[in-house]
Amino acid sequence: MNWEEFENECINCRKCPLCEGRTNVVIGRGSKNADIMFVGEGPGEQEDLKGIPFVGPAGQLLNKMLIAAGIEESDYYIANVVKCRPPHNRDPLDEEQSACINYLRKQFLLIRPKIIICLGRIAAKAIINPEFKITKERGLWIERKNTYIMATFHPAAVLRDMSKKKPAWEDIKAIKNKLIEIREVN
Repeated sequence: MNWEEFENECINCRKCPLCEGRTNVVIGRGSKNADIMFVGEGPGEQEDLKGIPFVGPAGQLLNKMLIAAGIEESDYYIANVVKCRPPHNRDPLDEEQSACINYLRKQFLLIRPKIIICLGRIAAKAIINPEFKITKERGLWIERKNTYIMATFHPAAVLRDMSKKKPAWEDIKAIKNKLIEIREVN
């Protein structure tokens, strides 16, 4: 499968009821040759309107943090567990995530990132472990099939609770360090 086939498949998806309320399918943004892939839970209102992930306030915070850490746009790609906005920005239901997870797997295969970062508990539960506890396990690296995976707080959670800002920043710096480490080895 190539990118064009993948994007057409996503755009034409009718696997769950989220398709009925969407303005746009939100597939992803960033470098398709990225070493880092960030994964959030699902599009919000701004993302649904624009068809691009992480363009609202949470995305603006993420962008500022990445720039401050020296992580370039060419270093990353951003996607979500579900590609359509859940009503009223609620968490995606398990059946919605199940209907959409293969799209995320196809994105992993197309990009082949060396680092996967789960933004928040929904992404961490979908990718790392269904029992994942974000406050206890964020910032810890897991290696699977030569890919390093970590979860951090979702930027929207940081905006709601500024006590999460320092640990989120520490995680972003750790991501930059892991990127440097990986590039030195290769």
